[in-house]
Amino acid sequence: MDIKKQYINGQWVDAISGNTREIINPYNQEVIAVVAEGDEQDSEKAIAAAREAFDHGEWPHTSATERAKIVNKIADLIERDQEELAKLESLDTGKTLEESRWDMEDIAGVFRYYAELADKDGGQIINSPIPNSISKVVKEPVGVCGQITPWNYPLLQASWKLAPALVTGNTLIIKPSEITPLTHIKIFELIEEAGVPKGVANLVLGPGNTVGAVLSNHKDVDLISFTGGIETGKTIMQAASHNMKKIALELGGKNPNVIFADADLEVAIDQALNAVFFHAGQICSAGTRIIVEESIHNTLVDALTERVKKIKLGNGFDETTQMGPLISQEHLNKVEKYVEKGIEEGATVAVGGRRPEDAELQNGFFYLPTILTNCTTDMSVVQDEAFGPVITVEKFETEEEAMKLANDSIYGLSGGVWTKDIAKAERCVAKMRMGTVWINDFNIYFPHAPWGGYKQSGIGRELGVMGLEEYQETKHVFQNLKPETINWF
Repeated sequence: MDIKKQYINGQWVDAISGNTREIINPYNQEVIAVVAEGDEQDSEKAIAAAREAFDHGEWPHTSATERAKIVNKIADLIERDQEELAKLESLDTGKTLEESRWDMEDIAGVFRYYAELADKDGGQIINSPIPNSISKVVKEPVGVCGQITPWNYPLLQASWKLAPALVTGNTLIIKPSEITPLTHIKIFELIEEAGVPKGVANLVLGPGNTVGAVLSNHKDVDLISFTGGIETGKTIMQAASHNMKKIALELGGKNPNVIFADADLEVAIDQALNAVFFHAGQICSAGTRIIVEESIHNTLVDALTERVKKIKLGNGFDETTQMGPLISQEHLNKVEKYVEKGIEEGATVAVGGRRPEDAELQNGFFYLPTILTNCTTDMSVVQDEAFGPVITVEKFETEEEAMKLANDSIYGLSGGVWTKDIAKAERCVAKMRMGTVWINDFNIYFPHAPWGGYKQSGIGRELGVMGLEEYQETKHVFQNLKPETINWF
């Protein structure tokens, strides 16, 4: 099996150490690829290339229009190779091929959105209070950007970072999760084909405690963008303080899905399933906390339970599969322990709550879609991001109680409200401390709208104009058109 390489300074290279890693299919634990396993040396080499390309290369000074053409070309190539990319993503993550195809469409859209946005902000002229002067504000690239992406949506999350960084004239080093690097490798083939100059975009493969740590600590990295868990985010934040680099952190969520008795229950129930069980619940915005009005609690739980029992687990390449495996044995153990602890703390299993017994699923990292009732906010399975196919159900009697429960979390990424009373919905939205709140829907996103969280769900925003601005510095330029002496001294 050929070793897939890293991309540094415009060249495909092995790890300096010569180390490699086997990539495992979570459906059956088969080895699907062998990749270079970089470390600190590879990070240093990539940072040096990106620094040189930014400080002495042409990319930061290339017009926004020309950079946009190249970013648009990347979108063209993604669309051309969409099926290959989707298959790689499903092999890597275990998700269904249909989900991966949706992702590829979204990814191409992200590149197109930022290509379109690139030359639309020409700066700002300020009315100067000083006679005979010009005052203007311009946007410039931040510099060298370190980018660290998660394993759950490898290429989608990469697109949120790559596209705005490139189109604004930055140089970058991106590190995918060491267990899901395959679509990153492929996208760099497309980046090279599109004509991105050498040193501008660099791919280093390897674990966070080596490759990621160097990116976070290094004095020549001007910005670090990370999507992942809270504890790693805190470590990166501390490391970034060494040279006061800019940070953009998306650290997950424990997202409430509030359902009032006057909601359209048929739609709310259907969307409650969609909110959690895509990609086996391994979604930072998954609506894993259902908070339901007590008068409809039993009806809703019974309906959800019957639907959940019918969810078909299996190989993501099987057209009949509705939910694939979790990403790894380690993660499967983590989800399992959260459910076990929830039961110990008083939760009741309405459905699921264990690994499947089907013979054909025994080699994969599968866990049954699960609903836990009788849940309260003091339970770890309610408070912590288990990141699996597990719904917890809490009850409320009043709107005030519903909002108190919804906000009882260290997270603040997203949430949903289901009601036909629009005034009630707007009152709830105003009270919910989250970066995104959906009314009568869940998990909708698109490139035009910002994405990010309140509280410990992170710092900064991705997507939208704000996602572009994360990769820009703001400079005020003052020009005196008639300089004169002051004779103060």
